[in-house]
Amino acid sequence: MRLVGGTALAHGDAVRLETVSIAFTLKGGKRYVAVEGIDLGVMPGEFVAIVGPTGSGKSTLLNAAAGLLKPASGSVTVFSSALSGLNARAGYLFQADALMPWKTALDNVAVALEPQRVPRAEALARARDWLGKVGLATFVDRYPHMLSGGQRKRVALAQMLIRDPEILLMDEPFGPLDAQTRQIMGNLLLELWAANRKAVMFVTHDLEEAIALSDRVVVLSAGPAARIVGEFKVDLPRPRDISEIRLEPQFHALYKEIWSCLRVEVSRAYASGPA
Repeated sequence: MRLVGGTALAHGDAVRLETVSIAFTLKGGKRYVAVEGIDLGVMPGEFVAIVGPTGSGKSTLLNAAAGLLKPASGSVTVFSSALSGLNARAGYLFQADALMPWKTALDNVAVALEPQRVPRAEALARARDWLGKVGLATFVDRYPHMLSGGQRKRVALAQMLIRDPEILLMDEPFGPLDAQTRQIMGNLLLELWAANRKAVMFVTHDLEEAIALSDRVVVLSAGPAARIVGEFKVDLPRPRDISEIRLEPQFHALYKEIWSCLRVEVSRAYASGPA
């Protein structure tokens, strides 16, 4: 179902971007506007997927929500407080994992608790528990090079979730994985999220993945000066199985509706070429 005119921003949003524009200074002093006039709110417990053509500023929005980028104009608030510096209430999962090759899976997860000064024994116990939750109870002593791509992604997921962040920022986290592993990881993410729902901003190029996972799909226009051109509520029942939900007629109808919006922007991006 298309949300005509977008959704109203609510003061109870976990993350709120209001009239946000982000620009970069290029070589020679030229100014490149990545996104412009973005109004987007994500409520506590809501799973929002962001799609758009390459160069539409999807990752830029996540970086603004994480406090890694300061908007040129507009504001970012986290649970109604203005964001200043890094967003300490968020966890960030990148496309490329950030595992340390000299540490075991157990130590890679436990290290995430060091900034909180958690005693090492407690950190290791909690890390072991989280590795069990992501299906790696028997792989705690393995180093990253001894793990498959899917297993490394599970370690990275545990590394993010062990801190118990209130907001999950996920930038194409399953992009490098094969189709079967992506489905497995998607189901694992939904299972963990359902147990303790966080606010999620999930960037993906895969529209099917966006619909299967989320409560709402946000479509960005082609850049530069990308903007939100569509928001669609995903009225599919939960709990969901990634492979099974894609067989539902309602899924296909929703895919067709969103793709009709996204296709225009993808075509524009290809027609304009490199910015």
